[in-house]
Amino acid sequence: MSALSVAKRDFLNVRRAKLVWIPALLYALFMLVFYWGQSSRPEPDFYMVLWSLAGVGGALVIPLVAIVAAYLSIAGERGSGSIRYQLSLPVSRSDVVVGKLLARTGVVVASLLIAFAIGIIAAQILVPDMTLEYDGYAAFVALTLLYALAYVAVAVAISAATASRSRAMTGAIGFFFVFNLAWNFLPVSPVQMAEFVFEELGVDYSDSLLDLIFSLSPTGAYLNGMKLVFPDDFTALQATTAGTNPFYIQGWFMLVILAGWIVVPLLLGAWQFRRTDLS
Repeated sequence: MSALSVAKRDFLNVRRAKLVWIPALLYALFMLVFYWGQSSRPEPDFYMVLWSLAGVGGALVIPLVAIVAAYLSIAGERGSGSIRYQLSLPVSRSDVVVGKLLARTGVVVASLLIAFAIGIIAAQILVPDMTLEYDGYAAFVALTLLYALAYVAVAVAISAATASRSRAMTGAIGFFFVFNLAWNFLPVSPVQMAEFVFEELGVDYSDSLLDLIFSLSPTGAYLNGMKLVFPDDFTALQATTAGTNPFYIQGWFMLVILAGWIVVPLLLGAWQFRRTDLS
């Protein structure tokens, strides 16, 4: 038995869970609303729909899809005791972590791809006069799936590192609150705190440094990664793309940050899972 065997078995089990598909349907609903809103405009803007969707998806729906799909991937089986049976087979604990990641990612990707397909069909029906930028849409889908993978990886890591369903839920909700709402959207965020400290200490700082701090969360990296998706003249991003930016706030570096959120939590979660006594 290998990680792929674990993934296949887990995928077949979790794909039937309605709770996993409901957030993805909510995402599709938001797309329908945003496209419908553009239908009343004299010049519908396809990228404005994507920007609105990035804000809503980054703030709420994508993390919700990933957390619901993955936070009990290992902790749930530890709580029921079925993890002992699985580990009695020729499979390592690392195989379990990787297999769960693959399975839960597969479910999340499948649900989101269905939502994106619904969105593009809705655009053609609701806003037939709007010019569809398929290259931009494909880039948006790819970046959103990478963002979803980062949240799945974090949720699987939390599940691997915790011993009960309640702790896994607490950890997942806590991560969502700290690294999404508090980090990027609340009035008192690390950006505002850093700016206050720098000014109080008389330390020179740049807007690029503050932008980097904003981007250190998965959601911040996702939103600033939209520089890779939108055209240079898109007004919502002009403030962050004007001039020559240092490498650490350029669009490609946001992919590096997202990759870090995939790899590092998984390594920590797998390490904690390997050293845990399950008896």
